[in-house]
Amino acid sequence: MVVDHIAFVVPSIEQGILQWRRDFGYEQMTEPVENSRQKVKVVFMRKDGSVVVKLVEPCGEASPVFRAATRGGGIHHICFRCEELKPTLDKLVADGARVLAPPQPGEAFEGEDIAFLFCRNGLNVELIETDRKARLIP
Repeated sequence: MVVDHIAFVVPSIEQGILQWRRDFGYEQMTEPVENSRQKVKVVFMRKDGSVVVKLVEPCGEASPVFRAATRGGGIHHICFRCEELKPTLDKLVADGARVLAPPQPGEAFEGEDIAFLFCRNGLNVELIETDRKARLIP
């Protein structure tokens, strides 16, 4: 497994993009994408030589990140890209992780499956098999 991205909850995608550009020198990698299953809007940010960052904005009060956004946001999860999602998920569960969202298509990854787990030591993890991102900016 390798780190694909680190995700941060933000109250506003637009304000998050501005902050990551101005304060940290990142550039917008994708157009915003709405994930209907997770009830969030996401955008990926990149910077040469650094890890990709995903900004996550809730799409209303039913979003699992709504409360975090109302408190100002912050780090949400680390995403690992793996060779095969299902065996990796099974291994992490056998090691004590709890599945938060089973494998399902992720709009931000062009419909490729994603899964979320809560691992020991308070680690919220997303698993993916792909390096594809939807709505890339050329």
